[in-house]
Amino acid sequence: MRYVSTRGGMAPQTFTQILLGGLCPDGGLAIAESYPRIGAAELAAWRNLPYADLAYEILHKFCDDIPAAELKSLCARTYTKAVFRTEAIAPVKTLEPGLHLLELSNGPTLAFKDMAMQLLGNLFEHVLAKSGACINILGATSGDTGSSAEYALRGKRGVNVFMLSPHGKMSAFQTAQMFSLQDANIFNIAVRGVFDDCQDMVKAVHNDAAFKARHKIGAVNSINWARVAAQVVYYFRGYFAVTRSDDEEVAFAVPSGNFGNICAGHIARMMGLPIARLILATNENNVLDEFFRTGIYRVRPSSEVVQTSSPSMDISKASNFERFVYDLVGRDTGLVKALWDKVEAGGEFNLAGTPYFANVKEYGFVSGSSTHQDRLAMIRRVYKDYGVMIDTHTADGLKVGLEHRQSGIPLICLETALPVKFAATIREALGRDPDYPPGCENLESLPQRFELMDADADAVKAYIARHTEL
Repeated sequence: MRYVSTRGGMAPQTFTQILLGGLCPDGGLAIAESYPRIGAAELAAWRNLPYADLAYEILHKFCDDIPAAELKSLCARTYTKAVFRTEAIAPVKTLEPGLHLLELSNGPTLAFKDMAMQLLGNLFEHVLAKSGACINILGATSGDTGSSAEYALRGKRGVNVFMLSPHGKMSAFQTAQMFSLQDANIFNIAVRGVFDDCQDMVKAVHNDAAFKARHKIGAVNSINWARVAAQVVYYFRGYFAVTRSDDEEVAFAVPSGNFGNICAGHIARMMGLPIARLILATNENNVLDEFFRTGIYRVRPSSEVVQTSSPSMDISKASNFERFVYDLVGRDTGLVKALWDKVEAGGEFNLAGTPYFANVKEYGFVSGSSTHQDRLAMIRRVYKDYGVMIDTHTADGLKVGLEHRQSGIPLICLETALPVKFAATIREALGRDPDYPPGCENLESLPQRFELMDADADAVKAYIARHTEL
């Protein structure tokens, strides 16, 4: 398996060659030269595998330069009850016949990002130990990626983590999860601005080839291919949990801000998983919904990004979206580069009326958006009807998923986080506090450690240079 850039300017690379990197040298994203296809016999053989074994079977198709026994051991060490609090790792909760929640928030930071990030931490440590190298991870978070990365990489040898987040724009619980960490290799940077400012700073640093090489800068954001590949696994697990035969179709409803989570669903579908629909749900920051409805991808300026009660989706630049568009336009790297030149220069492109946009339906995508009042109503409805408490992002996914529900096709909504991470909205919706998992009760009262910074890429470079000894 080899990897190329969505913009065509990178020679084919192996999995471990792209593992530690972020953007490709030409500014594009690494993507598999082709997706492995899963036949009926193989799909049937995977149906009853434990999660760790299923992860190995899928990941070794994308990662053939790590010896099989070593990859199997990494998967077995990652996907355990000790880490994810349940043997099932990603259990399915049935709300009613044909309507299900795929629980992805059982990991240490109570968010779906742990499903991939825990593996990524072990992969990083494994590869770095073999080479004797060190790496400085630079990332941006709108809520959950930061804590998930930090908990996966805290104390790992050879790894420092520099995580940018928008100051004052995450929930109190999300902020405390990150800023309360005291590990010497964890550096939190609160940026005066919105998530897109943080993401722009990360991209600027990655695009400075000399600085990136000198300071060994790597990435854990959803631009990292290994994260996307690891997320493919739970689509197969969800499918097997709600079907009895391997020719049944299902639909997935996916809350989406940066397009990484649903991109993994697209890849699972391309591999042959029988997915009838991928239902993309946004909040008020509906740049992705706008594209799937109109063909226009219009990045908004920071001033137009709305702060919402589902903050992990308060994003107007979906960094993983480029991988899908690469497939949508027939893997035409020249066209992808031209489209993103437009994005980077003026903020939008329009595929409406082109044969490419007509392909959206062929890929199974539909979309919708949700508001604060929609979230409150869905949280109340699910709690009243099923006795289940859901977080705000999952509420967005269920709201849009139910709008696009098809008769006779099971609908699986991807849970993205536990409600405790958004306690203020839960109290507004239900008039009660969410339950705190063991060990999290006093998290928000712990001392916090972070650096406050303007949205300035040169400032973050200087900070990294001061705090690294490689």
